[in-house]
Amino acid sequence: MKIHEYQAKEILREFGIATPRGIACFSVDQTVTAASKLGGSVWAVKAQIHAGGRGKGGGVKVARSLDEVGQLAGKILGMTLVTHQTGTQGQIVRRLLIEQGADIKKELYIGLVVDRRNQRVCLMASSEGGMDIEQVAAATPEKIHKILIDPMTGLTDQDADDIACKIGITEAAMTETRALLQNLHQAFDSTDASLIEINPLILTADDHVLALDAKMNFDDNALFRHPEITALRDLDEEDPAEIEASRHDLSYISLDGNIGCLVNGAGLAMATMDIIKLYGGSPANFLDVGGGATAEKVTEAFKLMLYNPKLQAILVNIFGGIMKCDVIAEGVVTAAREVKLTVPLVVRLEGTNVDLGKKILAESGLPIISASNMADAAEKAVTAARRV
Repeated sequence: MKIHEYQAKEILREFGIATPRGIACFSVDQTVTAASKLGGSVWAVKAQIHAGGRGKGGGVKVARSLDEVGQLAGKILGMTLVTHQTGTQGQIVRRLLIEQGADIKKELYIGLVVDRRNQRVCLMASSEGGMDIEQVAAATPEKIHKILIDPMTGLTDQDADDIACKIGITEAAMTETRALLQNLHQAFDSTDASLIEINPLILTADDHVLALDAKMNFDDNALFRHPEITALRDLDEEDPAEIEASRHDLSYISLDGNIGCLVNGAGLAMATMDIIKLYGGSPANFLDVGGGATAEKVTEAFKLMLYNPKLQAILVNIFGGIMKCDVIAEGVVTAAREVKLTVPLVVRLEGTNVDLGKKILAESGLPIISASNMADAAEKAVTAARRV
């Protein structure tokens, strides 16, 4: 789950991490009032969407008068902001953050992620923060410093000071930076975050450190422990199909291809997408119906796939263990009839009650393409999609 920058900063402030003073706004009039309330002579007008690269896309501007705050807010609010993370379709800006300007001496980068290979939280830091951090990582990876944090000890003073020195923190700001890094790790651990990114973390002219930007993502599987974070969810920023999937307990992610995939089990779903690519096709989605799918659940899964206007074929790949093949076959037949399926449907069944499942499909009277194994299913789905 993702949240907006202003929401992330509210959480980080609870853990003692300094950020600029700011106010979230939903209209142009609110932005002018907010800037007046914040005071000062310089303000940042920042688009709030769930994507990075907002500055390069024109979604972050600096205003030097209240009139300019309103003018810039009027241009940004409601615009379709396109960044390297939104894709070409962009994202409509519905919220703004008005922040006090900051006296920036140096821009740095701090990130916390889960390193699954090492089963540790990884702290990453660089002296080259700002809008071009991806280029820094690609061209000069030696400028990205990493520390794997022992979950028993947390981020030690020595490790925090070491990474602070490597990114050029001054002696005057060392104590403050150590506390900020340790507080960031505490925030990451306490909220079940999957990502915290501060880009940039700035060193001010008077040697203070300030989180000028903030991004936080959270582990969906841990949200039951954090109703206060769940309440921050902005459905306007999410794929409508994925929102609908969550209502029916389906694991669904939209992709760019044209072959819909309905599979039981995440591992089998990944393998199905891989073999579609191997045979020259492109999956339209990841969709795991789980081990206890009903006919109703399968019908909803078909409807989700049909949201995609590029869909040209569907591949159902089921290995029946807990999920019996006859049950899934009945669900497929019911779903195909209800949604009046107009794209080719390839079905591969294997496992418990497989013969009964195949009989149900064969006697349905529907133009279902039967497949004997995964390779056969993928080849037939790719061929069928090309004929549409």
